[in-house]
Amino acid sequence: MPAKSGAQQKAAGAALSAKRGDTKVGDLQGPAKDMYDSMSEQELEEMAGTSRKDKPEHDSN
Repeated sequence: MPAKSGAQQKAAGAALSAKRGDTKVGDLQGPAKDMYDSMSEQELEEMAGTSRKDKPEHDSN
């Protein structure tokens, strides 16, 4: 599932970093914390790996 916005892609990257143990789970906020709790490492990889080219910073939908 590709990210729909730059913000979503960044949040997925932060959650992925915590899943891998590179950052503290307690440092996550908002959508990144929700993604950490509800998504697998593979799902986060797919979303975080999405190209940001031609994506809005925030999705209006």
